[in-house]
Amino acid sequence: MSSELCMDNSTQSMIKNEEQIFTAIKAPQNLTVILPAYNEEVSIGSIVLLSKLYADSVIVVDDGSSDRTAEIARKAGAEVIIHEVNRGKGGALKTGFTAAASLGADIIVTMDSDGQHNPADIPKLVDPIIRGEADIVNGSRYINGLDRNTPAYRRFGQKILDRFTNLNSGLKITDSLSGFRAFAASTKDAFRFTAEGMAIESEMLADAGKAGFRTKEVEIGARYDVECSTLNPIKHGFEVFAKILRAIELEKPLFCFTVPGTLLVIAGLCTGAYFLHVFISGGNLYFGPTILMVLLTVVGSFLALIGILLHSMSTIIRDIKGV
Repeated sequence: MSSELCMDNSTQSMIKNEEQIFTAIKAPQNLTVILPAYNEEVSIGSIVLLSKLYADSVIVVDDGSSDRTAEIARKAGAEVIIHEVNRGKGGALKTGFTAAASLGADIIVTMDSDGQHNPADIPKLVDPIIRGEADIVNGSRYINGLDRNTPAYRRFGQKILDRFTNLNSGLKITDSLSGFRAFAASTKDAFRFTAEGMAIESEMLADAGKAGFRTKEVEIGARYDVECSTLNPIKHGFEVFAKILRAIELEKPLFCFTVPGTLLVIAGLCTGAYFLHVFISGGNLYFGPTILMVLLTVVGSFLALIGILLHSMSTIIRDIKGV
């Protein structure tokens, strides 16, 4: 009995090993890492060298740097593409994705160039794509909750941006601003690459959600002692938030306009019903509350109508484009 059990377990183990070997044979082998870089001469060399341990090729897009970023990256073994003027992270990623496609990449990994991400996490990031479980993998710092070492204002801002990004994309992402991601090469044509700065991360998630890509998250580590952005994080966070809201306005006008408008109309009607009850009961009908009731009803109706019209227009445009 025990020998039969051992044989069954051994057979199952052999089958499992064969399946893993078969999966590895089928798995895409051309892995390209894209590093958008702007004045990263301090860290770019080590990031390129470490990334080359896990990738077939490393592309550094020097986005108008004024230091030796391009020179050091090239000496470290990266293929370097130089933007003469700064086009923003969206423009750098667009250039990188185009170059990766020309190299025949099967999987594309994007990373920040400041040393915040650990290239040793690349195998973990690409594994779900190799196994056929996902089209896009998002490296998340917050799968197990926000790091308490992160300043309170950043934790609050991260939660707000995550909520609205998920609302816009229809995904469930715990780290919407992560720049450490893996993409099946087949997804590259779905991205617009129009946003700049951190907003590009949210835009790409929105594009992924719209295209219906299977998206998964894996936990990654991150260093914050190397963060050297000159942008004010609060100001930049508000800019990202504003861009997400504008995207929601265009993609989900019923949610953005019709729902709030309907709520205002309901509030106006309820207020009017209450005033009417007071008046019938012998009370006075005051001018101020009456104007408020009218404004709530009119403004609410206007917003609801705008939402319906925008939704109809976007539906027609999508039908025309065949999206």
